[in-house]
Amino acid sequence: MSCICSISSISSFSSPRKSVSKPPIFQCSLPGNFLPGTVVEPKTASVAEPLLLNAVRGEDVERPPVWLMRQAGRYMKSYQIICEKYPSFRERSENVDLVVEISLQPWNVFKPDGVILFSDILTPLSGMNIPFDIVKGKGPVIFNPLRTAADVDQVREFFPEESVPYVGESLTILRKEVDNKAAVLGFVGAPFTLASYVVEGGSSKHFSKIKRLAFSQPKVLHALLQKFAISMAKYIQYQADNGAQAVQIFDSWATELSPVDFEEFSLPYLKQIVDTVRRTHPNLPLILYASGSGGLLERLALTGVDVVSLDWTVDMAEGRRRLGPDMAVQGNVDPGVLFGSKDFITNRINDVVRKAGKGKHILNLGHGIVVGTPEENVAHFFEVAKGIRY
Repeated sequence: MSCICSISSISSFSSPRKSVSKPPIFQCSLPGNFLPGTVVEPKTASVAEPLLLNAVRGEDVERPPVWLMRQAGRYMKSYQIICEKYPSFRERSENVDLVVEISLQPWNVFKPDGVILFSDILTPLSGMNIPFDIVKGKGPVIFNPLRTAADVDQVREFFPEESVPYVGESLTILRKEVDNKAAVLGFVGAPFTLASYVVEGGSSKHFSKIKRLAFSQPKVLHALLQKFAISMAKYIQYQADNGAQAVQIFDSWATELSPVDFEEFSLPYLKQIVDTVRRTHPNLPLILYASGSGGLLERLALTGVDVVSLDWTVDMAEGRRRLGPDMAVQGNVDPGVLFGSKDFITNRINDVVRKAGKGKHILNLGHGIVVGTPEENVAHFFEVAKGIRY
């Protein structure tokens, strides 16, 4: 069996900088004896549902849906203008009007198949009695890092409708604005990643503080992880109730753990979140992303999520084989490719789509868009991606 992906020119649209050149016409095919894209028998797509949801559920789609992590952000001139007027990240991410405007910026220009809420995985922390800020040039800062059992005892359960009502309001507006022409995406941080930030006091290179806690006082860390698991499950449910049609879970730092430690400090809590959400929202697609996850792919699938998002260090065909035909995948073009020529970008997109095969694939980067990425190259990425036909 082979999959033919023909990419043809489509009408150019304007970007904030300049018009986009049309991608070259070419074809790609999979070798007959190589089946990375073998998936369960496709079902007929529902025209009422966004393409992204149909693809995740294994329905028959004409092309892979496409969106990009950090598609709303600093590479866009329109976002930079907002940053000049509102320099505080928290102000931009906690004001309904600004959240909606920023979330819609890439939608208005590129028309991706997924429109993700502009927010941050740390947004719930204030509602859990963990004061923080996100400082320009430094990143997240936790004012009182958690290091002891007494610190963890002070962490409150998260009630999103009380602590972050602007998230629900923003999602509701986004659903109306996008009008089912794309899927509205929410997201949360995974327990171990959130714990890493609040124990380390911010970003970290060596994760020595969280590992010291894990290996010397595991009961304390487990107590913190349990609080995050309960709260993030509730946060996903809240986002879904207010308009999110799929939710991505970011376990960015879980890959700092060895496989045996991942099985103790991350996997059980991810499974708990998925199981809790499944009881109330059985049809909500859940996507899991962990950067540098090549050594943990099979374990990521054990969480029960619908989609595993691959970073660019994993060959897409190998990822498909390792995850099996029932698991949808997302990714995984290297973000650095967007600094290349348009032909180079086109070829790399084509390579990923060919290796993913037909169905159950969301085209994306293997990480977020890098600051300084040429906006016209992002426009080209979307134009090529939306011109693909299986």
